[in-house]
Amino acid sequence: MLERLRCTAADAEAAARQVRAMVPPAASVADDVREIVAAVRAGGDEALLEVERRFGGGRAPLRVADGELSAALDALDARVREGLEVAIRNVRTVAEAGVGTEPEVALPEGHTVRLRDVPVRRAAVYVPAGRNPYPSSVVMGAITARAAGVDHVAVAASEHPVILAACRLCEVDAVYRMGGAQAIAALAYGTGSVEPVDVIVGPGSLYVQEAKRQVSGDVGIDGFAGPSDLTAVFSAGADPEALALDLLAQAEHGEDSLVVAVSDDPEMLAAVDARLDRGAVVQVDTMDTALAFAEALAPEHLQLAGAAAEALAARVRSAGCLFVGTQSGTAFGDYVAGSNHTLPTGGAARFASGLSVRHFRRRMSEVRIGHAASALARAGVPIAEAEGFPAHAVSMAARQNGAP
Repeated sequence: MLERLRCTAADAEAAARQVRAMVPPAASVADDVREIVAAVRAGGDEALLEVERRFGGGRAPLRVADGELSAALDALDARVREGLEVAIRNVRTVAEAGVGTEPEVALPEGHTVRLRDVPVRRAAVYVPAGRNPYPSSVVMGAITARAAGVDHVAVAASEHPVILAACRLCEVDAVYRMGGAQAIAALAYGTGSVEPVDVIVGPGSLYVQEAKRQVSGDVGIDGFAGPSDLTAVFSAGADPEALALDLLAQAEHGEDSLVVAVSDDPEMLAAVDARLDRGAVVQVDTMDTALAFAEALAPEHLQLAGAAAEALAARVRSAGCLFVGTQSGTAFGDYVAGSNHTLPTGGAARFASGLSVRHFRRRMSEVRIGHAASALARAGVPIAEAEGFPAHAVSMAARQNGAP
């Protein structure tokens, strides 16, 4: 279905809600996933393999041998390997640029607080199975985790040769032939063959995403990945044919992918409209209205093309990834641009970020009080007493004279 709307500044938010509602809500699989997670958590390898067999898998051993990975890489098409190596280089370069510093702050009382930036020890990347292999998801997850400084990177995926070859190129530590909610449970809690991890990332089916949600109290996750979407905002000077190709490429992700064309130029909009058979075509009165609509929609991918549209770039705050210029097709971002293709969906770009080293690192403070104890106790003791925590007050007061 193709929806056509006219939008002014006054109804930009309402129009965005209408467009977002075009994606039907996912059916609840919470109870089924809860049963699978509980079974794997309690039953380990045996339960994991039993669930795998229900879905067509279950071949033992669960861990793919190094020889299988090497053989897959040796057999990989040379052009595919070259493309993956470009993707690995660019994703690594961008990811490493996101590793934070560790500033040490000197406070007036004479003590210091150092903001330490440390990686988690173990992380896993879920690579979805389906009609086609997704070696790009291996790159986006494993290379980013490694750039973050993670000690042990695992991958859960199908045994497709291209996936195995990508795992070898990315120097993954462990590859497990498993999928679905059962794979997420195994990675979160461990089994006899699968070691538990600290963070799980990656796209996947509704069952996979629900499992990530259910285990998120015990491990870190990147977020809930729903249907993909792209909003293209364009003005005079853009190439409508190229933009139509970008929208068609995004629609290729699935029937529930949302593609939206937005412009103040009726002729250009009609040219793109003629190429689409589903999604939304939104005519706005001004580029400011286009920005208001896009910010309210908070798309996974936002593309700006044409001088007036591209001038909005600095004002964008709610997009998973921003592509500026007609040449900046979003398909590049899915593979080789260096930006990560695991992005917030469903409007979550209002508050969530795309996959980065931050998902594999955490901040902790290192506090050294020293001679500042007396001054800080004078400030802290009254607060503790006001909160009804006398032991806290005593603990601080005991340091006022340099003791204990």
